[in-house]
Amino acid sequence: MNDTAHILVIDDDERIRSLLRKFLVKNGYMVSTATDAGHARKILRGLEFDLIVLDVMMPGEDGISLTRDLRNRIATPILLLTARGETQDRIAGLEAGADDYLPKPFEPRELLLRISAILRRVPQAQPAGPKFMTLGGLRYDTERGQLFEGDSHIHLTGTEAALLRRLAETPGQAVSRVDLTVDLGRTPSEETDSSDRAIDVQITRLRRKIEPDPKEPRYLQTVRGAGYMLMPD
Repeated sequence: MNDTAHILVIDDDERIRSLLRKFLVKNGYMVSTATDAGHARKILRGLEFDLIVLDVMMPGEDGISLTRDLRNRIATPILLLTARGETQDRIAGLEAGADDYLPKPFEPRELLLRISAILRRVPQAQPAGPKFMTLGGLRYDTERGQLFEGDSHIHLTGTEAALLRRLAETPGQAVSRVDLTVDLGRTPSEETDSSDRAIDVQITRLRRKIEPDPKEPRYLQTVRGAGYMLMPD
Protein backbone atom coordinates (compact mmCIF):
# COMPACT_ATOMS: atom_id res chain seq x y z
CA MET A 1 0.00 0.00 0.00
CA ASN A 2 2.81 2.40 0.89
CA ASP A 3 5.46 0.94 -1.42
CA THR A 4 5.00 3.79 -3.90
CA ALA A 5 4.99 6.56 -1.30
CA HIS A 6 7.22 9.50 -2.18
CA ILE A 7 9.47 10.65 0.69
CA LEU A 8 11.47 13.86 0.95
CA VAL A 9 14.64 13.49 3.06
CA ILE A 10 16.07 16.79 4.34
CA ASP A 11 19.55 16.60 5.89
CA ASP A 12 22.68 18.72 5.49
CA ASP A 13 24.95 15.67 5.85
CA GLU A 14 25.58 14.26 2.36
CA ARG A 15 26.56 10.85 3.72
CA ILE A 16 23.35 10.49 5.73
CA ARG A 17 21.22 11.71 2.81
CA SER A 18 22.81 9.14 0.54
CA LEU A 19 22.46 6.29 3.03
CA LEU A 20 18.82 7.10 3.78
CA ARG A 21 17.98 7.43 0.11
CA LYS A 22 19.55 4.07 -0.81
CA PHE A 23 17.96 2.33 2.16
CA LEU A 24 14.46 3.70 1.52
CA VAL A 25 14.62 3.06 -2.22
CA LYS A 26 15.73 -0.50 -1.50
CA ASN A 27 12.62 -0.88 0.64
CA GLY A 28 10.25 0.25 -2.09
CA TYR A 29 9.89 4.02 -1.59
CA MET A 30 10.42 6.87 -4.02
CA VAL A 31 12.89 9.32 -2.48
CA SER A 32 13.95 12.90 -3.15
CA THR A 33 16.53 14.75 -1.07
CA ALA A 34 17.20 18.33 0.03
CA THR A 35 20.32 19.79 1.62
CA ASP A 36 18.71 22.47 3.82
CA ALA A 37 15.50 24.38 4.52
CA GLY A 38 15.78 26.66 1.50
CA HIS A 39 16.42 23.77 -0.86
CA ALA A 40 13.47 21.90 0.63
CA ARG A 41 11.10 24.82 0.04
CA LYS A 42 12.09 24.99 -3.62
CA ILE A 43 11.39 21.28 -4.08
CA LEU A 44 8.09 21.50 -2.20
CA ARG A 45 6.90 24.30 -4.47
CA GLY A 46 6.91 21.89 -7.39
CA LEU A 47 6.26 18.46 -5.87
CA GLU A 48 3.96 16.85 -3.36
CA PHE A 49 5.19 14.18 -0.97
CA ASP A 50 3.61 11.53 1.22
CA LEU A 51 6.11 12.06 4.03
CA ILE A 52 8.99 14.35 5.00
CA VAL A 53 11.96 12.97 6.97
CA LEU A 54 13.69 16.00 8.45
CA ASP A 55 16.89 16.38 10.47
CA VAL A 56 16.54 18.82 13.37
CA MET A 57 20.19 19.89 13.63
CA MET A 58 20.91 21.76 10.40
CA PRO A 59 22.99 24.92 9.91
CA GLY A 60 20.98 28.05 9.36
CA GLU A 61 17.28 27.32 9.82
CA ASP A 62 16.87 24.22 11.95
CA GLY A 63 14.34 21.44 11.49
CA ILE A 64 11.94 22.63 14.18
CA SER A 65 11.68 26.09 12.62
CA LEU A 66 11.14 24.57 9.18
CA THR A 67 8.51 22.20 10.59
CA ARG A 68 6.61 25.10 12.12
CA ASP A 69 6.63 27.00 8.83
CA LEU A 70 5.65 24.00 6.69
CA ARG A 71 2.82 23.05 9.03
CA ASN A 72 1.18 26.41 8.37
CA ARG A 73 1.02 25.61 4.65
CA ILE A 74 0.92 21.87 4.02
CA ALA A 75 -0.47 18.74 5.70
CA THR A 76 2.35 16.37 4.69
CA PRO A 77 3.36 14.20 7.67
CA ILE A 78 6.77 15.07 9.14
CA LEU A 79 9.15 12.69 10.93
CA LEU A 80 11.96 14.46 12.77
CA LEU A 81 15.42 12.94 13.17
CA THR A 82 17.14 14.37 16.23
CA ALA A 83 20.41 13.72 18.01
CA ARG A 84 19.01 15.48 21.05
CA GLY A 85 17.88 13.09 23.76
CA GLU A 86 16.13 15.56 26.03
CA THR A 87 12.38 15.21 26.31
CA GLN A 88 11.98 18.98 25.99
CA ASP A 89 13.51 18.99 22.52
CA ARG A 90 11.27 16.14 21.38
CA ILE A 91 8.21 17.95 22.69
CA ALA A 92 9.32 21.13 20.90
CA GLY A 93 9.24 19.21 17.63
CA LEU A 94 5.73 17.89 18.28
CA GLU A 95 4.53 21.35 19.29
CA ALA A 96 5.92 22.71 16.02
CA GLY A 97 3.69 20.25 14.15
CA ALA A 98 5.79 17.13 13.63
CA ASP A 99 3.92 13.82 13.57
CA ASP A 100 6.69 11.79 15.20
CA TYR A 101 10.37 11.88 16.10
CA LEU A 102 13.21 9.38 16.00
CA PRO A 103 16.32 10.00 18.12
CA LYS A 104 19.74 9.33 16.61
CA PRO A 105 21.39 6.90 16.40
CA PHE A 106 18.57 4.63 15.28
CA GLU A 107 18.22 1.20 13.74
CA PRO A 108 17.18 1.34 10.06
CA ARG A 109 14.38 -1.14 10.80
CA GLU A 110 12.93 1.25 13.36
CA LEU A 111 12.92 4.04 10.79
CA LEU A 112 10.91 1.80 8.45
CA LEU A 113 8.44 0.98 11.21
CA ARG A 114 7.98 4.65 12.08
CA ILE A 115 7.45 5.59 8.43
CA SER A 116 4.98 2.74 7.95
CA ALA A 117 3.06 3.73 11.08
CA ILE A 118 2.76 7.36 9.95
CA LEU A 119 1.66 6.42 6.43
CA ARG A 120 -0.99 4.06 7.83
CA ARG A 121 -2.68 7.06 9.43
CA VAL A 122 -3.17 8.80 6.11
CA PRO A 123 -5.63 6.38 4.40
CA GLN A 124 -9.15 7.04 5.57
CA ALA A 125 -10.66 4.41 7.78
CA GLN A 126 -14.30 3.58 8.37
CA PRO A 127 -15.04 4.28 12.04
CA ALA A 128 -18.15 2.95 13.67
CA GLY A 129 -21.01 5.23 14.62
CA PRO A 130 -22.84 8.04 12.81
CA LYS A 131 -21.51 9.53 9.60
CA PHE A 132 -21.39 13.00 11.12
CA MET A 133 -20.70 14.27 14.62
CA THR A 134 -21.47 17.81 15.75
CA LEU A 135 -19.00 19.67 17.93
CA GLY A 136 -20.65 23.02 18.49
CA GLY A 137 -20.27 24.95 15.23
CA LEU A 138 -18.11 22.21 13.75
CA ARG A 139 -19.08 19.05 11.86
CA TYR A 140 -16.91 15.94 11.82
CA ASP A 141 -17.26 13.51 8.92
CA THR A 142 -16.39 10.16 10.51
CA GLU A 143 -16.15 8.33 7.18
CA ARG A 144 -13.69 10.72 5.59
CA GLY A 145 -12.01 11.73 8.85
CA GLN A 146 -12.47 15.42 8.04
CA LEU A 147 -13.55 18.40 10.13
CA PHE A 148 -15.66 21.25 8.77
CA GLU A 149 -16.89 24.64 9.90
CA GLY A 150 -19.80 25.32 7.59
CA ASP A 151 -18.46 24.50 4.13
CA SER A 152 -14.87 25.27 5.11
CA HIS A 153 -12.51 22.38 5.69
CA ILE A 154 -10.39 22.66 8.87
CA HIS A 155 -6.86 21.41 8.32
CA LEU A 156 -5.74 18.57 10.59
CA THR A 157 -2.25 17.10 10.64
CA GLY A 158 -1.95 13.35 10.10
CA THR A 159 -1.56 12.77 13.82
CA GLU A 160 -4.45 15.06 14.75
CA ALA A 161 -6.71 13.34 12.21
CA ALA A 162 -5.75 9.90 13.54
CA LEU A 163 -6.30 11.02 17.13
CA LEU A 164 -9.73 12.50 16.43
CA ARG A 165 -10.73 9.44 14.40
CA ARG A 166 -9.75 7.13 17.26
CA LEU A 167 -11.67 9.14 19.87
CA ALA A 168 -14.69 9.37 17.54
CA GLU A 169 -14.85 5.58 17.37
CA THR A 170 -15.94 5.49 21.03
CA PRO A 171 -17.67 8.79 21.82
CA GLY A 172 -18.47 9.22 25.49
CA GLN A 173 -15.86 6.63 26.49
CA ALA A 174 -12.42 7.46 27.86
CA VAL A 175 -9.39 6.22 25.94
CA SER A 176 -6.17 5.87 27.92
CA ARG A 177 -2.92 7.53 26.93
CA VAL A 178 -1.35 4.10 26.49
CA ASP A 179 -4.08 3.01 24.07
CA LEU A 180 -3.80 6.28 22.16
CA THR A 181 -0.02 5.82 21.93
CA VAL A 182 -0.48 2.34 20.46
CA ASP A 183 -3.32 3.39 18.15
CA LEU A 184 -1.21 6.23 16.77
CA GLY A 185 1.44 3.74 15.73
CA ARG A 186 3.96 4.26 18.50
CA THR A 187 5.36 1.68 20.89
CA PRO A 188 5.03 2.39 24.60
CA SER A 189 8.48 2.45 26.18
CA GLU A 190 9.96 2.82 29.59
CA GLU A 191 9.78 6.58 29.04
CA THR A 192 6.15 6.67 30.16
CA ASP A 193 6.25 10.34 31.09
CA SER A 194 7.63 11.22 27.66
CA SER A 195 4.95 9.18 25.86
CA ASP A 196 2.18 10.69 27.98
CA ARG A 197 3.48 14.20 27.38
CA ALA A 198 3.58 13.59 23.63
CA ILE A 199 -0.10 12.59 23.66
CA ASP A 200 -0.92 15.61 25.83
CA VAL A 201 0.75 17.90 23.29
CA GLN A 202 -1.33 16.43 20.44
CA ILE A 203 -4.53 16.80 22.51
CA THR A 204 -3.68 20.44 23.21
CA ARG A 205 -3.16 21.12 19.51
CA LEU A 206 -6.41 19.40 18.60
CA ARG A 207 -8.34 21.34 21.24
CA ARG A 208 -7.18 24.60 19.68
CA LYS A 209 -9.02 23.57 16.53
CA ILE A 210 -12.27 22.18 17.96
CA GLU A 211 -12.88 23.99 21.25
CA PRO A 212 -14.39 27.50 21.57
CA ASP A 213 -12.23 27.84 24.70
CA PRO A 214 -9.35 25.31 24.72
CA LYS A 215 -8.67 26.09 28.40
CA GLU A 216 -12.21 24.98 29.27
CA PRO A 217 -12.71 21.99 26.93
CA ARG A 218 -16.28 20.97 26.23
CA TYR A 219 -15.86 18.37 23.50
CA LEU A 220 -12.43 16.84 24.09
CA GLN A 221 -12.47 16.17 27.81
CA THR A 222 -9.83 14.91 30.21
CA VAL A 223 -11.01 12.03 32.37
CA ARG A 224 -8.83 11.98 35.46
CA GLY A 225 -6.94 8.73 35.77
CA ALA A 226 -8.52 7.31 32.60
CA GLY A 227 -7.36 9.38 29.62
CA TYR A 228 -9.33 11.45 27.12
CA MET A 229 -12.90 11.35 25.85
CA LEU A 230 -14.75 12.90 22.91
CA MET A 231 -18.19 14.27 23.80
CA PRO A 232 -20.06 15.39 20.66
CA ASP A 233 -23.40 17.22 20.87
